[in-house]
Amino acid sequence: MALVVVAPTILTDDPARYKLLIETYHPFTKRAQVDISDGSLAPSITVSETAIWWPKGWIIDIHMIVAQPSSHVPALLKLMPNLVVLHPEATEDLLPIFSSLKKNGVKVGVAIMKGVYPGDIKEIIEAADHAMIFSGALGQTGGTAELLLLEKVRLIKKFKPAIEIGWDGGANLKNIRTIAQAGINIINVGGAIIGSQDPAKAYAELVAEAEKTGVV
Repeated sequence: MALVVVAPTILTDDPARYKLLIETYHPFTKRAQVDISDGSLAPSITVSETAIWWPKGWIIDIHMIVAQPSSHVPALLKLMPNLVVLHPEATEDLLPIFSSLKKNGVKVGVAIMKGVYPGDIKEIIEAADHAMIFSGALGQTGGTAELLLLEKVRLIKKFKPAIEIGWDGGANLKNIRTIAQAGINIINVGGAIIGSQDPAKAYAELVAEAEKTGVV
């Protein structure tokens, strides 16, 4: 099994809370996902891409929960994250936006919601570097991991065998090994880390469990 990365998630509408989360995660991780919502696809509004930052050397993925991603591209290119994940539920064609980001050195991903069949967005998956299976609630930390959604891994790989696959929503110590062994490369985790009394310990336990092999 390939190495699985556990990436803490950052979702907040408060710049001070954002800073606190960065400072909390800094001692034990160098890859994280920032969720940005403008209230169009999810009820919540978070800090915007113009207000975020991260420590030097970090790998940052940005999950854009927005209906008009093209208006956010200039600010995203100033930030130069590792990856930008967009939603096919946006009101715009994602392919030109993917092209704009990729030609400037930013990888692109597609978020696949619970009710979305990968075959219906085949062209988008083929153009993407990353496909994120989303099992949570948009704009909220936590959620429930619906493990039946792991069947989408096979379908996604059918269209693009080498694509990186992520998981977002409800991953915890009880299910993370199942998620990892299904072929997920990046597991984004929010509540199971930041909701614990000792986030560093919780993160280490999640990583150790995700890397285990054998029968779950």
